[in-house]
Amino acid sequence: MQPTPTKLDAADGAPAAADESLLDVRDLKTHFFTDEGLVKAVDGVSLSLKRGQTLCVVGESGCGKSVTARSILRIVPAPGRIVAGEIHFRGRTGETIDLARMNPKGRAIRQIRGREISMIFQEPMSSLSPVHTIGSQIMEAILLHLPVTRREARKQAVSMLDLVGIPRASEQLDAYSFELSGGMRQRAMIAIALACEPQLLIADEPTTALDVTTQANILDLISELQRESGMSVLFITHDLGVVAEIADDVVVMYLGRDVESGDVDTIFHDPKHPYTRALLQSIPRYDRRARERLYSLKGTVPHPFDRPSGCPFHPRCDDFIAEQCGRNDPPRYDISGDHSVRCLLYAPDSDAKS
Repeated sequence: MQPTPTKLDAADGAPAAADESLLDVRDLKTHFFTDEGLVKAVDGVSLSLKRGQTLCVVGESGCGKSVTARSILRIVPAPGRIVAGEIHFRGRTGETIDLARMNPKGRAIRQIRGREISMIFQEPMSSLSPVHTIGSQIMEAILLHLPVTRREARKQAVSMLDLVGIPRASEQLDAYSFELSGGMRQRAMIAIALACEPQLLIADEPTTALDVTTQANILDLISELQRESGMSVLFITHDLGVVAEIADDVVVMYLGRDVESGDVDTIFHDPKHPYTRALLQSIPRYDRRARERLYSLKGTVPHPFDRPSGCPFHPRCDDFIAEQCGRNDPPRYDISGDHSVRCLLYAPDSDAKS
């Protein structure tokens, strides 16, 4: 017997409010229990995504962005597992379920994957099967979730390839992934992800290793499909130029934690966390003075087995408080509205001196 998903709010058939949250992640913790030790890949992440909007998750490699996305879909590979937190998702029926409490191998979560929530993985060459045609992989998702015949599924697969801009869609349906270019493979991945018209699309660095022209085309395609279908997008990237172009809200992650979150204008024009400011300062600018050295964030993301005490960013921080940041782990402080930050610089005096 698999556990029944926890029902938090029943509103079957009720119209969805335009500004309601589609996804709410609260204090999510996903740990990997390895022979070498405990890896806290995700260590208390919270984020919220409204219907029809785009939430960008940014940070350096190794900050836990992809593991957070996989945790939402419950596809974290062993020996990792969710140890705490909640993942509230409001599907088509209007009821809210906690994905964190569902059996990752159960029928209920399999009905959500691909139908309600889809994911574009980071590397299409390793994500697509090399021994199955592109068409068979799209049709598999359609036949699994929709009550259609194989002929209808094939017709719909051709329509999806045509929708994502693949030329001669009926011919490319029978092509294998290694016969397509990088941009075409990425478009095929998008076609698979959107085949069942999901409510939420998770895009894990979908433009990695693509040239700038193809990258722009892919971003425009996702934005256009989002406007037409009204789906929400959780976009994972470390390209702040992409964030400025497509995001409604932003979550900045560092070493498995959300260190700052807010709307895109606030994050870019009034950043609070030293890590966020450092990422923004490292972007090349046209108005930079001649021979002015580009800002470089010192150090690297710590090894998972050598996490610093206190604030995880303090060894690399230019604004750390002596004898405070290395000892006290900062909680989340609300700055204004939806803008929050994990930094002792914004703590009340009594907390900062404790």
